[in-house]
Amino acid sequence: MVINLIGGDGKEQSAGGAGGGDLIRDTTTQTFAQDVIEASKTVPVLVDFWAPWCGPCKQLGPVLEKIVKAANGSVKLVKMNIDDHPSIAGQMGVQSIPAVFAFKDGRPVDGFMGALPESQIRSFIERIAGKDAFSGGSLETAQAAFDAGDINTAAEGFAAALKQDSGNEVAIAGLARCYISTGDLDHAEQVLGLTPPAKQNTAAITSAQAALELARKSAESAGADTSALEAEIAKDPANHQARFDLALALNAKGDLEGAATQLLEIVARNKNWNDEAARKQLVEFFNAWGADHPASVSGRQRLSTLLFS
Repeated sequence: MVINLIGGDGKEQSAGGAGGGDLIRDTTTQTFAQDVIEASKTVPVLVDFWAPWCGPCKQLGPVLEKIVKAANGSVKLVKMNIDDHPSIAGQMGVQSIPAVFAFKDGRPVDGFMGALPESQIRSFIERIAGKDAFSGGSLETAQAAFDAGDINTAAEGFAAALKQDSGNEVAIAGLARCYISTGDLDHAEQVLGLTPPAKQNTAAITSAQAALELARKSAESAGADTSALEAEIAKDPANHQARFDLALALNAKGDLEGAATQLLEIVARNKNWNDEAARKQLVEFFNAWGADHPASVSGRQRLSTLLFS
């Protein structure tokens, strides 16, 4: 799986690619009913009537696509080349281009002609889709997609939020975690590098940084033979290094509770071992997993009991 959001130069790229995914598409006379009429019964659809020779169309097109992407799914954009498909434009009474019509519930409800400035286009979309078109729960939706394992959708949502606010630490952290989840740790580091200095110590960023550091350790531990480590511990339960290595290997395999248990055992036996390495690694685990993750909640409670009982 590839998330094409950061180019080779480390700069942020479009989440939706040239076509904008499902938000932006070209249509034909044959597919207009499905792409516009039917689709607008679910979400408002903007239809951009344009032609390759039209200068103002070339000005409007990229701006329109940018704003539709920023609207986080509250509207869709359908583009129709009137040179190739003139009949629909004729039926709509289009006499000059660019001409944009908004369809809602299967019928046209508003429109404009000419290459309007970005602010007026945003106002037009807010009039059609509602005042919260650009402030709706894109981050919440992206996080929900990430939690559900839909990494591409999550990445697109976090990237869309970044287009609106390049310093949004929650979006930066979320996008970085998307890259981490695909094993693209270098791009995750590049994304975290976008964090404004004033937001470096926010919870979202520190957690994502911890997740990145843990992913690098996990990559080194992923091939570890857990059965061999378990055998070493069985021979010598005080072999803290083997237990520590086992914890990293278990985390790499997704056994978070098992990883925490091994480190907690080290703390119980010798909390000062290797300059409190087990406790420090537990804290890194908790930061990387997230404060609300069940393994973090349980682990923190168990660690507190050991340290303060």
